[in-house]
Amino acid sequence: MSRVDEIRTRLRAAADPSRAAGQQAYMKSDLPFLGVRVPDTRRVARAVVAGESDAAVIIEDARQLWDAASHREERYAAMMLLAVPPARADLRIVPLIERMVRAGRWWDITDELSGRIRELLDAHPRDGEALVRGWSVSEEMWLRRLAILSQLGRRGQTDLHLLADALRPNLRDGEFFIRKAIGWALRDAARSYPEWVEAYVAAHALSPLSRREALKHL
Repeated sequence: MSRVDEIRTRLRAAADPSRAAGQQAYMKSDLPFLGVRVPDTRRVARAVVAGESDAAVIIEDARQLWDAASHREERYAAMMLLAVPPARADLRIVPLIERMVRAGRWWDITDELSGRIRELLDAHPRDGEALVRGWSVSEEMWLRRLAILSQLGRRGQTDLHLLADALRPNLRDGEFFIRKAIGWALRDAARSYPEWVEAYVAAHALSPLSRREALKHL
């Protein structure tokens, strides 16, 4: 049995049909759900590729699993494979991340993958910064959200110049998911840089939603 088939099999073994319909409705998903909890999906993905040392193999498994997904948890597992060493922070995951964001076009996909960009920024700052700046002006709204959220959790390592560059082209965007992302990114940065965030909010015409989220804990 291939690793991809083993992941599918294990996900089905962990399925809870009583949860599936509610999950699908909540996510407004065209793909049905199996009813597997996210932590369980993550454990399945990690367990199946445990011990694999070749990043290219893991990335290919993720691609196959994503492309052939019949249920949303299979897409989740494909994304989670990209978080497994040695694939994590490998620049070869970038084309697949962009493909996933463009195909998935929803917040659960984009927000999960933002963690992979944070790791790329830590491991490959120059390449990661170029990606974030490029995505921040993309015609694809979900790639712009990815750029805005790319530093969540970096705390004292947050690159404030990069954050400002990712926000700038999107400040006047009326899309809810962009406005929410702007506020979320600023709120997260405020954990380590409260004065910077307060000054940024004061100096820029943010939407009420973005402003409220940014200042939530200040």
